[in-house]
This record gives sequence, C-alpha cells and structure tokens, in this order.
Amino acid sequence: MDLVLLCVFLPLVTVAWGQYGDYYYGPYNYGDNDEWANVYRQGFNFQCPHGQVIVAIRSVFNKKEGSDRLWNYACMPAAQSLGEPTECWWEEINRAGTEWYQTCSNNGLVAGFQSQYFPSVLDREWQFYCCRYSRRCPYSCWLTTEYPGHYGEDMDMMMYTYDYYIRGATTTFSAVDR
Repeated sequence: MDLVLLCVFLPLVTVAWGQYGDYYYGPYNYGDNDEWANVYRQGFNFQCPHGQVIVAIRSVFNKKEGSDRLWNYACMPAAQSLGEPTECWWEEINRAGTEWYQTCSNNGLVAGFQSQYFPSVLDREWQFYCCRYSRRCPYSCWLTTEYPGHYGEDMDMMMYTYDYYIRGATTTFSAVDR
C-alpha cells in the first residue's frame, strides 16, 4: 500500500517542484563588490538590456563621502505573460534636496536609473527609465517601507518571484541629516 501511495504522490511532487522553479529567481549576480553603477559624488546612468527590468537593488552609505551612496542593480527578463516592451522613456527628474514620490507613468516598469550628485545639498537627483509592455501589468501594488529604515543603513532589496516589479520609489530628505 505504501508503494502505491508513493507512486501516486511522487509525480505530483515532481510537477509542483517544476512549477515552483518557474516562479523563483535565484541569487542575483551583481558582479564583484567593486562593480558599482557609480562612484561616490558622481553621476551615473544604468539601463537594463531591452526586455529586462530591475529586480534587485543594492546600496551602501558613506557619510565621509558626502553622505552619498554607491548603487548596484540586477536585471532579469520580464515575465512572458507581459508580452514584449512596446515603448520606453525617461520620466521627469526628481530634484535633489527635496522629498519625492514617483511611479512610472503609463503602467510602466522601472528598467533603469539616472542620477546626479549635488554637493551643495549632499543629495542626488533621480530619473527613472520606464518601459511599458504589450500586456498590462497588474495594479495590485504597494509601497514597501523596509529599505532602508534609516538614511544611513545599507540596502539589499530583491524581487524573489515573477509578477513582482518595481514601479517607482519614494524618498525623504532632511536638511539636518542630509
């Protein structure tokens, strides 16, 4: 009897494991720790290859370097259920020294960032590179507040499953903490 149950359940477990593999991203390869998108106090432009979106962000803070951060990103192809990218564009610039909140317009997903550092305010301005796909992205979105919890904390944020995408970001700015 036990052998019969094993023969019945083993194929089900195999199918379930195979489906699980379709929805899980493995560890991200950011490259070597020295391979950052920027150096402190410098601007940068990072774009994913065509058809890919940002799925992981790493950042380290350094007060001695002008209260600036190093940034690194990982890209992966968007889920096939979204179809092909139909258009990509740069959103408006989020100015340095201000608080801001922005999502990609026109149901776009974040596929890149451009940033410039301003020593006068010890802050960065940001611009998102967004791409819209032929099939609509679900709108059940929420804003995570986990990364980072404090302005000086390091950050390592990853999207672990398909159908979770970065649509925007928000920031705070303190003239005291810079």
